[in-house]
Amino acid sequence: MNVLSPAEVKLPDGSSTDFANLDIAATAPCLDVVAAAVSDLLPWYGSVHRGAGALARRSTLAYEQARETVAEHLGCGPGDAVVFTRNTTDALNLLAHVLPAGTTVVTFDVEHHANLLPWRSPLRIGVPRSPEQAVAALDETLSALRGPVLVAVTAASNVTGELWPVRELAAVAHRHGARIAVDAAQLAPHSPVDLGALGADYVAVSGHKLYAPFGAGVLAGRADWLDAAPPYLAGGGATAEVAADFAVRWHDGPARHEAGTPNLIGAVALATALRALAGADLHAEHRLVARLRDGIAALPHVEELRLFAADAPRVGIVSFAVPGADPDELSTTLGRDHAIGVRTGLFCAHPLTRRLLREAADRLGATPPGAALRASVGIGTREEHVDRLLAVLQSRA
Repeated sequence: MNVLSPAEVKLPDGSSTDFANLDIAATAPCLDVVAAAVSDLLPWYGSVHRGAGALARRSTLAYEQARETVAEHLGCGPGDAVVFTRNTTDALNLLAHVLPAGTTVVTFDVEHHANLLPWRSPLRIGVPRSPEQAVAALDETLSALRGPVLVAVTAASNVTGELWPVRELAAVAHRHGARIAVDAAQLAPHSPVDLGALGADYVAVSGHKLYAPFGAGVLAGRADWLDAAPPYLAGGGATAEVAADFAVRWHDGPARHEAGTPNLIGAVALATALRALAGADLHAEHRLVARLRDGIAALPHVEELRLFAADAPRVGIVSFAVPGADPDELSTTLGRDHAIGVRTGLFCAHPLTRRLLREAADRLGATPPGAALRASVGIGTREEHVDRLLAVLQSRA
């Protein structure tokens, strides 16, 4: 299993080298097995759920088989639904749309915007500094609430890479009669995601994080709220019947929220990626993360961003501050002169990243930079890529 990548990248001095893609957390490259699955399907591409011809039958079968594969790999049970969306943001907006009236949504102030902005007037918990604090804070918050409650949390931070105690948070939520939705966008590329194992009621994932960049995501979980709510999008495919007076009877099940022509290619790509990643050996990735973090810790002018203790478990994401350097200029230099791709900015988690930048600058006795840099590893990353980044950072001392 490999990723598709350019053979080489030209440098300003006329030489060339392989591209060190350390921006995998933003959008992962395409797996070769995913590209092959898409290529095999394209000659048979046709209308899904519409038509009786060979192309329509083959396409409908492929689409529903993809749904079954996703359900299996996400640990869905008989009462769960798998709805194909565009991405995690779309999936969480769908969940926000179907919440019963009066539902209180509880989140932490550390979430990606996809899990902060869709909710109407959420109750936000502050920033915990350990997994234990997160669990205790949720327990205290839920003890004061009545009525339907949804807890919405990340499984792995897209800023720090730290894993959140989802199982423990889910146990607390269920003890108080609440449901829990998990933003698994950054966990799924690095670890199996299973509703039962996590204790989650809903999970949301993105194909483009899962080495399947064909525009599909998934909301998976309990079907009752989805079946009780009006369609997320009104249109063909969601309708079971439209009467002469335009009265509408909507489908139940995933079709209720999948109006329009579905993204067949994206669904098949996502399902293929989940199947391939289920057998992936992640030990090499863990070693790369440790190598990167150790290298950054040895640089006196660079500070890693983190919420929890240094030994907290994490996925392949490391964000860091370089006070005194212009983040955009540094990332441009990395890309142009060294063929290294990193992410610069606040990572669609502005409140958290700004807070961590201030803390990092305080530890260095410096002025906080306006943005952080993020290096992320995954399939296709090599030790040389990590060492190349560290060498450039060392040269900026």
